[in-house]
Amino acid sequence: MNFAEDSAPRSNPSMPTTKPTVFVVDDDVSVRESLESFIRYAGWRAILFATARDFLDHPPVSAPSCLILDVGLPDISGLELQEQIAQAYHPPIIFLTGQGDVPTSVRALKAGALDFLTKPFSSQQLLGLVRVALAEDSERRARQSALNILKRRFGSLTPREREVLPLVVSGLLNKQAAAHLGISEITYQIHRTNVMRKMQAGSLAELVRMADALEVPISHGRRMQRPAGRFRFATAELTPA
Repeated sequence: MNFAEDSAPRSNPSMPTTKPTVFVVDDDVSVRESLESFIRYAGWRAILFATARDFLDHPPVSAPSCLILDVGLPDISGLELQEQIAQAYHPPIIFLTGQGDVPTSVRALKAGALDFLTKPFSSQQLLGLVRVALAEDSERRARQSALNILKRRFGSLTPREREVLPLVVSGLLNKQAAAHLGISEITYQIHRTNVMRKMQAGSLAELVRMADALEVPISHGRRMQRPAGRFRFATAELTPA
């Protein structure tokens, strides 16, 4: 499995963590070395492990990443590792195996693996899969980053403003929303203005999308219809793909 020239650059611990990273978990040293050359030749950062425990003990990276994972490992199986990391964030998984079978591949794919390759496989096939995995992870990280920004903005709202936000996006008239809160319409409008300012929403439609992303519960009225199209914000700071 010589994916690239042996002269490809070796691992460099000081390499910036923003570089796309490919994790490899495989107990076969020859496979790890071949994959490392392949990964570095493609311009990505390679981090190699012989066991599942070594991978689990490694700190997360901030760059887009993916995991090339062998099914047969000395401590636990690749499928068991997949199950362990499923409840938290983890990079997209590409499975490798020397002795694949249909039930194992079906189990891996149903659990969310990007693909399941049987050794030997085409370097071009793996290259394409890694590119897809890194793009998928990059998009997911962008969405999460945008959501984190929204959560910080939501956290800046006062308790009363958090009561006002769902009423604003529910489609209630100002008079109805104010009556529900037992406050004057003018006071409600002040709170509504503060909500729009703190959430940095340029329009009601944008605030609706924000509330939708935050899963703000609507207990009165009905959430205004979300505009068609993918989840986006006009604010330059928010750039989900």
